[in-house]
Amino acid sequence: MRLLSLIAATLILGAQTMFADSAADFAKANREYAAEHYQAATEGYEALVRAGESNPALFYNLGNAWYRRGDRARAILNYERALALDPHHAEARANLELVRDQARALELAPQWQDRFLSAINPGGYIWIAVVAFWVGLFSLVLFLFRRSAARAAVMLCAFAVCAGAVYALYSIENGNRGASLAIVLGKNVEARLATADNANTVLALPPGSEITLLSTRGDWSYAALPNNLRGWIPTSSAELVRL
Repeated sequence: MRLLSLIAATLILGAQTMFADSAADFAKANREYAAEHYQAATEGYEALVRAGESNPALFYNLGNAWYRRGDRARAILNYERALALDPHHAEARANLELVRDQARALELAPQWQDRFLSAINPGGYIWIAVVAFWVGLFSLVLFLFRRSAARAAVMLCAFAVCAGAVYALYSIENGNRGASLAIVLGKNVEARLATADNANTVLALPPGSEITLLSTRGDWSYAALPNNLRGWIPTSSAELVRL
């Protein structure tokens, strides 16, 4: 009941953040959802995604539409996409947790830095790095004209903040929740020890489970799995969170 009440809540329209030529299509898909035409709503949202739109409200609404169609894995995928753009999207996080519980989907073990770095989205770290770099550069120029301990301290602090922000971006991109994070969409997916259907099974992956794609060989992908395991899965059975 809690999940249904969350999903039945007013959709986040967010049209003001989308391009003008897409706002009408977004509004039309919202009307289809409100009229309980979930297939039409899904098709409308997906068309916007294929056109290059990337907006937390779009992915949140798309996740709701897929849930209404009974596809929990794709609902999880799109809630994850909304959170990748806006880590503080409370509705997407609440729905993700509840749908994941329903699907019994597996999660990757969180890395220690995830708890700290997730407080700011990647765009925020980019701004911090850029501002800190220019403050440090300006302080360096002033220091070269007239040296002082205060200017040296400001310069060093600014460059240290810039380096920290760059490190945070690197960790986000290469961690469990980075650019290689994917969601299992296929049914009866089993990670295997080798690239063969008859190879020994490492782990059964319910739809909606998280994995990190590490490499690809033909039709198979090698992935980091929940429970700190690794194995090969069919490439077509999972989709990256980040587009």
